[in-house]
Amino acid sequence: MTPSIAIIGAGPAGLMAAEAAAEAGCAVTVYDQMPRPGRKFLLAGRGGLNLTYAEPLDAFLARYREGGDRLEPLIRAFPPEALRAWADGLGAATFVGSSGRVFPKAMKASPLLRAWLQRLGGLGVRFEGRARWAGFTDDGVALVQDGDEKHVSADAVVLACGGASWPELGSDGAWRTLMTTLGAAITPLEASNAGVLVDWPPAVAALAGAPFKTIGLTVGAARFKGEAILSAQGLEGGAIYAAGASIRKALRAGAPALIHLDLQPQREAAAMAAKLASRDPRRSLGPWLQKTLGLSAPAARLLTMMAETREPEALGRLIKAFPVAVRGMAPIARAISTAGGLNWDEVDQRLMLNRRPGVFVAGEMLDWDAPTGGYLLQACLATGRAAGQAAAAFAQDKAAN
Repeated sequence: MTPSIAIIGAGPAGLMAAEAAAEAGCAVTVYDQMPRPGRKFLLAGRGGLNLTYAEPLDAFLARYREGGDRLEPLIRAFPPEALRAWADGLGAATFVGSSGRVFPKAMKASPLLRAWLQRLGGLGVRFEGRARWAGFTDDGVALVQDGDEKHVSADAVVLACGGASWPELGSDGAWRTLMTTLGAAITPLEASNAGVLVDWPPAVAALAGAPFKTIGLTVGAARFKGEAILSAQGLEGGAIYAAGASIRKALRAGAPALIHLDLQPQREAAAMAAKLASRDPRRSLGPWLQKTLGLSAPAARLLTMMAETREPEALGRLIKAFPVAVRGMAPIARAISTAGGLNWDEVDQRLMLNRRPGVFVAGEMLDWDAPTGGYLLQACLATGRAAGQAAAAFAQDKAAN
């Protein structure tokens, strides 16, 4: 009899687990509480679908935060080069952007997902939607599907239920209650790759949507570079997301957490102070900052609105270290991803639950964190592939005995 695998969750980790298990010769069924697979994957693709990054593997692995040591062998087994080859094999030819990010040439998720689902269908993978995981049974899992409970027997199970961001797309973190009934340790989920909340004065909040194309950002001793967007509620964008773990740590020590923005990373404070000292005070400061010091229009407007001094040295220092008091992270339901999850001590090297042999875990359910974009997707696919392969090996061994 062909070994059977039940996979809970039809996001990237679950679909990759399905592919790996089906290629190993197992009968695979994927269950998801949404009507169709890949809903959050499609949302991620609206911005171009950053699949992974083209950079030396050691540098790539250093991007991961909590759980990085446990992710390393899984990503080494399915590195960025393998992900690109996989996408190319689906007809989603990839290219490397100027920042090292890897995208499909179509710059969309939908063509890749369609090709992926076709491949899975060819491997015999079945999908059942509107099916919410409701717990374990003696020989599989319990599901609630269209209001009715049913039991599914399987030789192995892969859980790929996601984190808790964008719950309307299926990742609502409800699995935590079920895992807690096993006595499993779970690190609380937090918003990751999310904006921060700042109590701007009304005049600054009115600048909502203003982009800061290239800035530096410091949190304590940690420094980051990238882009940011001012919102009515605070700040969003790549530099903010990259600093997220450091900001969360600072917030745990007590809110507000103070961060500093370098509004002109290309110049030194002393050089700017010398320029500022030569400014004709009759000239409007904002346009002068743009023309002479190269500040962007939003940065110049922010500075002129918030600066309490026009003294050259103090203003030069302020441009290099503009203080922002962060009172919290944006709501987890609107975060790109979540940090925290099932503790790594709860699974073995195969990603199998120590408390439930034959049940494997993949994706954002595990306790790891990473910068947005390709690092997230790479880890989801790598853990999904590893869990699918391990589940297939377990199921085949079980069927043989």
